[in-house]
Amino acid sequence: MTLQPIRKFCIAPMLDWTDRHCRYFHRKLTRHALLYSEMVTTGALLYGDIARHLDFDQAEQPVALQLGGSEPAELAHAAKLGQQWGYAEINLNCGCPSERVQRGAFGACLMAEPQLVADCVKAMQDAVDIPVTVKHRIGIDQREDYDFVAEFVGRIAETGCRTFIVHARNAVLKGLSPKENREIPPLKYEYVYRLKREFPHLEIILNGGIREYSMIDEHLLQVDGVMIGRQAYHEPYWLAEIDRRYFGVDEMPSRESVLAQMQTYLTDQGLEGLAMRQVIRHMLGLFNGLPGARRWRQRMSDIEQLRYASPSCLLSDMPIA
Repeated sequence: MTLQPIRKFCIAPMLDWTDRHCRYFHRKLTRHALLYSEMVTTGALLYGDIARHLDFDQAEQPVALQLGGSEPAELAHAAKLGQQWGYAEINLNCGCPSERVQRGAFGACLMAEPQLVADCVKAMQDAVDIPVTVKHRIGIDQREDYDFVAEFVGRIAETGCRTFIVHARNAVLKGLSPKENREIPPLKYEYVYRLKREFPHLEIILNGGIREYSMIDEHLLQVDGVMIGRQAYHEPYWLAEIDRRYFGVDEMPSRESVLAQMQTYLTDQGLEGLAMRQVIRHMLGLFNGLPGARRWRQRMSDIEQLRYASPSCLLSDMPIA
């Protein structure tokens, strides 16, 4: 049974980072956060290995599938596959500013074509009976006035779409790298707050620049939920506090218990030696700030040490929390 997503706290889709192993690891730190896949293009599902792109462990649930595309029929087909695979939500990427994505005529450049986005969303809604949501920026290039994003949201909402995940920065399509687009355009949280005030019937999730629990507390007074990206990835144990703070859970997992579960996961996946790197790379920040963390991180990154290692290496010489 597909779990219905609760978006009070979400972990962002991050290309090359939030793969199925990363999501499994994050799920051991928080049971209640909504996890998102890295973006999967419609072309990858039409012409590539579907299972490779969509397979995931049911322990990851609830998990949403983010799609990249701009052809309504192709997106509808991809969304249907996502539902068949068991995802709890389909999310359309209208926020990625990379030139590679722009060449495919999707991502943030779609904000200039709200009618096309509406057509895409409607096609996906007609194909599935799980939620279809949109992730976008507050503007593109020089179109950075509030009315631009309000008109975009209003047009898409006419399709019946009820959830918008808003990265509170403009996307600069020419001249800035994706990394610079996450840092240079100024954050305008007030735009996102105003969207919620002016569209109270919509679910508005705020994304961008959130690094402290105090910031989450402040945002949740204004919007329905938050989405965290790099902070969750680079400081993963930061996630262990989320369920207690925002979902009423009394206990939080220890680092040792998380590692023990990941050791079992590596064993179940049949991974040893260098093959373990594809999982362990997501875990390197688990002990940040503790004595011995650097040594453990170096050992877990050492190709020669991992070459003949077994999953039990995770718990050997573990830093003391």
